[in-house]
Amino acid sequence: MDHKKVAQDINQALGKDNIQTAAHCATRLRLVLKDKSKVNQKALDQHEAIKGTFEANDQFQIIIGAGDVNNVYAELIKLTNIQEVSTADVKAAATQGKKKNPVMAFIKVLSDIFVPIVPALVAGGLLMALNNVLTAQNLFGPQSVVEMFPNIKDVASIINLLASAPFAFLPILIGFSATKRFGGNPYLGAAMGMAMVMPDLINGYGVANAIADGSMPYWNIFGLSIAQAGYQGSVLPVLVVAFILATLEKFFHKRIPNAFDFTFTPMLSIIITGFLTFTIVGPFMRIVSDGLTDSLAWLYNTTGAIGLGVLGLFYSPIVITGLHQSFPAIETTLLADIARTGGSFIFPVASMANVGQGAATLAIMLLTKNKKQKSLATSASVSAMLGITEPAIFGVNLKLKFPFICGMIASAVACVFIGAFHVLSVAMGPASVIGFISIAPNSILYFIIGIIISICVGFITTYIYGKRHMDIFKEDEDTQVVTER
Repeated sequence: MDHKKVAQDINQALGKDNIQTAAHCATRLRLVLKDKSKVNQKALDQHEAIKGTFEANDQFQIIIGAGDVNNVYAELIKLTNIQEVSTADVKAAATQGKKKNPVMAFIKVLSDIFVPIVPALVAGGLLMALNNVLTAQNLFGPQSVVEMFPNIKDVASIINLLASAPFAFLPILIGFSATKRFGGNPYLGAAMGMAMVMPDLINGYGVANAIADGSMPYWNIFGLSIAQAGYQGSVLPVLVVAFILATLEKFFHKRIPNAFDFTFTPMLSIIITGFLTFTIVGPFMRIVSDGLTDSLAWLYNTTGAIGLGVLGLFYSPIVITGLHQSFPAIETTLLADIARTGGSFIFPVASMANVGQGAATLAIMLLTKNKKQKSLATSASVSAMLGITEPAIFGVNLKLKFPFICGMIASAVACVFIGAFHVLSVAMGPASVIGFISIAPNSILYFIIGIIISICVGFITTYIYGKRHMDIFKEDEDTQVVTER
């Protein structure tokens, strides 16, 4: 791809000096435009390097693809001489002066907190999945791999250590990211997270048992008995703690003279937050967190295959709205307390949905006669099968509508199947055809069958409907036009 030429074509199609701010994510250019009426949409749709365009949250987004988008972005910056900004700055520019939806604002906060730490959780999750493969009984025979090959026992032990670290010390990661998001010093947030998982405290996973058998130690402070309970694997408590810490820090910054601010603001923020954490906030939010976890587990166990099928049906529309950005917080909660939940039902659903959309796009690749759209559908279907669905959804399926619906149906059917066999993930990973590495060992076979079902239903329904009812992309027509037979 000639990145410079692509950037020039995009700039020309958007209109001269029409870009207000620009940033990029893993696959898309994310732009705020001065005047959307100047955009030559047809030129963008027909461009071979562009996999699709759409508008979301007042941002004009152009799908380029992983590996190329950063280079096109760099050339676009050089060409237009606009200042490089972050995706957060682009969001702020897009929503400036507009009334914010409180639900979307809350989801954005969760997204801003969890997206930066997802790589650490994915790395730990995949290592955990690898450790499960090495240590699980009856996966490759009556004995585990470690039992069959004792010389790799220590290798499995190191893998388990590396896998457990991000979840055992999760409050440190969240404390850093959340405090930064709330406008505080992220290193103070990390320090508070460290305090919540100190070895001197009863491990968070054993707090309930320690209270039940009477072995929980207590601090006696001014007549108050404060449990020395840790918060390993906690999510909600540390989010609230980070908010309090950042709020206190900003409060003291405004009121303590500059000569003393650097010394006393961190100390006062930490000590006040610390007392609030172990006396009120921590215990209360632990109850709320346990209630949320139990509620999600109850919902899954009660609704079973039907409930999972409904979630599978609407997962892709949820992705379009952006509401799925709140899912990492929920999934992290489920995985952090895996002893009670058994794992996460969200990851398997996401995998079925992504693969279903990819299969529908693959069918369009075979149906279309338009060279540009055939090329786009080919790359987009592979991308979706590997967990990145934006090119497939926005570049192909939504434009035709029926492939998107067929993908939804495929996901629903597959999710009913995996729901019937209680397929759960034990780690975070790629929600795709290779997602089996994150699935509980005894459910891997059912997960793979679910993937096959999603592929078959998505492909066959799209192909049959397209073959019978639509003239797909005539060679000499606009790539967005379809006509009923």
